[in-house]
Amino acid sequence: MESSNMSLLSLLLLCLAIATSASQQTCEPVAVPESQNAWIRLSEMLPGCWTNYTTQDGKEVHILSLHYTPDAPNKLILNMTTAQPMHLIITTDSEQIIYTHANTDVSFYVANDSIMQFIGPNVTIQKKAFPTDNEDIVRWAAEKFGGVTSFTTIQNPMSIASTGREGTRLRPTGSNNCTLENEWNGLKHYLKLESNVHLLKSCSNQLPDSQTEKELYIVNIPEDVSIRHVSVQVISERQISLFLRGPQGTIWSIHDPKHTSFSSNNVILIAATNMMHKIPPTITISTDSADAVQKKAIDHFRASSITRYSEIRTNGNMVTLILGNMDHTPETAPTETTPSPPSPPQMPLLMQLYTSPDYRSPLDPNTKVQSDKRIYAEISGRTLGEIVLTIKVINCSVRSKGSCPVVRDMPFRPEVCSSTVCPNSTRVSFSLELLQDLASTSWDLECSVKLCFSEKCGAGGRVKRNLEVTQTYIPPPMACIDFGLSAVLGIAFGGFLIGVLLIGALWFIKIRTGYTTGLDVGSTAANLSRCPSSLTSKRQPVSNNPSPSENSSANASIGSTQSTPTSSMA
Repeated sequence: MESSNMSLLSLLLLCLAIATSASQQTCEPVAVPESQNAWIRLSEMLPGCWTNYTTQDGKEVHILSLHYTPDAPNKLILNMTTAQPMHLIITTDSEQIIYTHANTDVSFYVANDSIMQFIGPNVTIQKKAFPTDNEDIVRWAAEKFGGVTSFTTIQNPMSIASTGREGTRLRPTGSNNCTLENEWNGLKHYLKLESNVHLLKSCSNQLPDSQTEKELYIVNIPEDVSIRHVSVQVISERQISLFLRGPQGTIWSIHDPKHTSFSSNNVILIAATNMMHKIPPTITISTDSADAVQKKAIDHFRASSITRYSEIRTNGNMVTLILGNMDHTPETAPTETTPSPPSPPQMPLLMQLYTSPDYRSPLDPNTKVQSDKRIYAEISGRTLGEIVLTIKVINCSVRSKGSCPVVRDMPFRPEVCSSTVCPNSTRVSFSLELLQDLASTSWDLECSVKLCFSEKCGAGGRVKRNLEVTQTYIPPPMACIDFGLSAVLGIAFGGFLIGVLLIGALWFIKIRTGYTTGLDVGSTAANLSRCPSSLTSKRQPVSNNPSPSENSSANASIGSTQSTPTSSMA
């Protein structure tokens, strides 16, 4: 009996150990297409820019920077048959075979040392000696074509096709300078993209009908991936345990972390109510092995299963993640809705203007500044917890107020300011000479900035300030005269009256003075009939002592000539 009890106890312990082992079992991550992954969405932040520039002959200028992971295929289909007229510059550091279809209005450019191979009918590829750095390529294209319409970074494309739409920016930017910035969802509307390389691997060992009190999400970034900034948003209404692991130097930003407990081997920034708090690493893990990371997370949170383990592989420096079961919608819902990726938390910005380089005389918003002066600006941001951010001004512009606004780029000059004097701020200055020849005196001064942390920068937004200007030289207003039908008829009638008055004046002169005018055709003809003889006589040589007979004859002739108008008038 005792022996059987011992056997039964051993069996129970064995079952308990098996059950415990099963509950601690990890899962093997596999690549899943993002469209079929209802638990996580990934959006990369990649370098790009976008303007409204077109060349004088109406062509757009676009740059495509293609990046491939080692496991990506080396074949790409490029279909630009419906594209607008454009100069298309393509760069990549991978050996690619590009099957190309395009219309004759698309001109292709690649570097001299490019290892891309283009295959397609009637496609001419022009090789140029342009640089490889992104900013240098933009500068080269701007010098060659006068400007750049867009720069787009694309990861692991399998197919790129034109949508047939214009490639200029939908909303005017006020500037045609294509300044590279990190963009969320940087693909432009004139292109559509397909990719067969999965940037995510994921798995789960949680039963589909499981109703656990807490969900466990694990995100792992392998050591050989260059991601350094990850923005995370959780949309589940349940209690969430979040385990985040990345290479040393990775920064995680969690937005509005309701019902969420988290742990990481990296720094975590908590963004809520326009403030940000820094949390130091809470765990230590030296490996990026999927099995080891999952076991560490299960032990740390004392979880019984893994809701979702995700492994991220992308070349982007900054990415955003949305975690949660996005398929959990009511059955009556007509369509599935996917929330858009959150924007990175914006640091509240302020621009203060000064009239002197010592930054001691703030400029009142309603005070007018002479257009031959220089103004000084300090752009600052509210401190986000313990974080020290560097503000970098990218570009500035002015926009006149009124029904017909005028937009001008505003060149600026950085002003030196130490980090102790200018924490979380930067200083620049502007010359107002650009506004001297413009009639408007009320302007909006707006600057675009980047926020930098730990030598990594991201878009920081825009800051705007009112500016009132008094012109030292006021140009005369440009009168615009509208010559309508009534004006033309008035001018014609005025000309007619002037003609009548002139004719009347000539008649008056003739009557009052007796001199012949061009109005008496008969007398004029009589005079002209006698002119040749008198002229002829004047051309005759005359002696110095004419005879009396010649004098009397000439006087008689002159007298008869002068008497003619009098008799005619009588």
